Amino acid sequence: MNAAAPEQNEHNGQAELPGSKSDGSKSDGSKSDADGRLKGLAGLARLKLVVSYVLRYKKLAAMALLSLSIAAAANLAVIGALQPVIDKGFNADDPAAIDRSFAILFGIVVILALAASARAYFVTLLGERVVADLRRAAHARVVSLHPSFFEDNRPSEIVSRLTADAGVIQQVVSTSVSIALRNSALFIGGLSMMVIYNPGLMAIITMAIPLIIAPILYLGRKVRALSRSSQDRIADVATMATESLGAIQVVQAFTREGTEKTRFRDAVERAYETAQRRIMARSVLAGVVIFLISAAITFILWQGAHEVVAGHMTGGEMAAFVGYAIMAAAAAGAVVEVYSDLQRAAGAAGRLGELLEARSAITVPDNPIALPHPLKGRFAFENVSFFYPSKPAIAALQEISFVVEPGQTVALVGPSGAGKSTILQLLMRFFDPQSGRVLLDDVDISQTDPVELRQHLAIVPQDTVIFADTVRENIRYGRIDADDAAVEAAAMAAMADGFIKDLPGGYESWLGERGVRLSGGQRQRLAIARAILRDAPILLLDEATSALDAEAERTVQGALEHLMQGRTSLVIAHRLSTVLKADRILVMDEGRLIASGTHAELLASNPLYARLAKLQFDLEKTEPPETGPEETGARPLSSEGQTLGLNAG
Repeated sequence: MNAAAPEQNEHNGQAELPGSKSDGSKSDGSKSDADGRLKGLAGLARLKLVVSYVLRYKKLAAMALLSLSIAAAANLAVIGALQPVIDKGFNADDPAAIDRSFAILFGIVVILALAASARAYFVTLLGERVVADLRRAAHARVVSLHPSFFEDNRPSEIVSRLTADAGVIQQVVSTSVSIALRNSALFIGGLSMMVIYNPGLMAIITMAIPLIIAPILYLGRKVRALSRSSQDRIADVATMATESLGAIQVVQAFTREGTEKTRFRDAVERAYETAQRRIMARSVLAGVVIFLISAAITFILWQGAHEVVAGHMTGGEMAAFVGYAIMAAAAAGAVVEVYSDLQRAAGAAGRLGELLEARSAITVPDNPIALPHPLKGRFAFENVSFFYPSKPAIAALQEISFVVEPGQTVALVGPSGAGKSTILQLLMRFFDPQSGRVLLDDVDISQTDPVELRQHLAIVPQDTVIFADTVRENIRYGRIDADDAAVEAAAMAAMADGFIKDLPGGYESWLGERGVRLSGGQRQRLAIARAILRDAPILLLDEATSALDAEAERTVQGALEHLMQGRTSLVIAHRLSTVLKADRILVMDEGRLIASGTHAELLASNPLYARLAKLQFDLEKTEPPETGPEETGARPLSSEGQTLGLNAG
């Protein structure tokens, strides 16, 4: 925490997923995969993550294996049951023997059908359960990571890992693994029966096995590398679609529909080309192996025919041997096909595993210090310097020191990039400073549990977040256990009750993704209601009225003043009217705290504040009294592009 220079902690501990770059571009997934490539079958070691989740459900896995074993044994028994029929011939003197033989065969078929049905049920259920657990674990890990992780790893790619990659694993566990195990059992069982029937012919197959395994190992590595690259390209497609659809109004406003179509088409084509290479490698792998197996069996049949002519085998034994040889060959071919799927799943498991292994730089200390209860709400910055991980050479804050006493309202003002929002992020412990301390009630917050710390904070952010849910649940997000009456009381305090009741469903109205059905000011008022419901001792307002028109701001300002009573409040504001009501004003510029005082004191003593105040005062004098109910969220700009709190620092 107390590194003397930014380069000693350049990345602040954030994890960058392989295949991602901090500039938002995609690296070559196949290259990153090749750098750490394991030899041969060892590449499947990445599936140990999946195996560890399968072993959580030992009973379900045991039932799947039992039914699979019974089905494989029944398959082998079918061929064995035909051997005596062929040897004895269809003798008219003993028709009952034929009936007995086919009755036995029918019984085996019934057992095979029941076992196959049970295998399909247990294996599919196991696959769904494992993937559900993997998705849940990966999501739980991701939501616990601190913000710098998402500076280097795009959320859309993370979503792709939770969906597409997990889907690959689900398919493999539910289908491919079952096929692999069943055919492996048939392959081993077939070879064993061939040894029993004719060890000499089996020796020929044994010599052919290395010729079969070699191309599997060689081409399998290529399939795995291409599978990883294919998953990365699919993530590119998902990312591009998310970006363009999420900003559809901007796309259409700038008439860039054609550009987005071209970008998406190119991304899809790159994904297709990578998939084409993967399919080609997989097809070559299957073709080569099947050819080698078939050639070996043809040679065995030729030798077997001579064995029958020489009297060393009966016709039934030869037929059974051929049946087992064909079964073993078909099983080997199926395993080869599934091996490619397993390589693809190994790549997907590796990508999911990277999420599960990611660690946040903001962690709970081994012995966290509990915050006082009740919390007074006094916080202080002591010689705090901070560099964002993505900009390790530029100081966002430089030697910042100030104290906010319980119940005080302190305003942060300054031009864009001054460091105002960084103060809030450090207070919420989204980051830890490289030097200095942030104290809450005289407790160093770096020694506290971040979850406990944030339970004492309520924030109204500059960029309001509305979830795809009802109005009621969006407000209730501030305090999940709040009842409906408390939710509605918070909405009334935030002056949001009126427009909520005008919505078609009132508090049960569905707001859509990101609250697209609301105006900017309405979204802001819901965020304020959420903070009111939170009822925390410390209130953080990051330009909380930035999206409101003048009339709406006056309405909401009264609610905010009521909310701030008895609470320690830190306010980033661009309007002079908001700043005037603060107990103290902190003026920031280029990451430094350059002045502190009341409005009158700063007008007389600080040129930057005086200039910003004059610009804002002139703007407010000329600002129209009302801009309409559908606020655009635009902020007043001076000729020099500055207001008292223009944009987050």
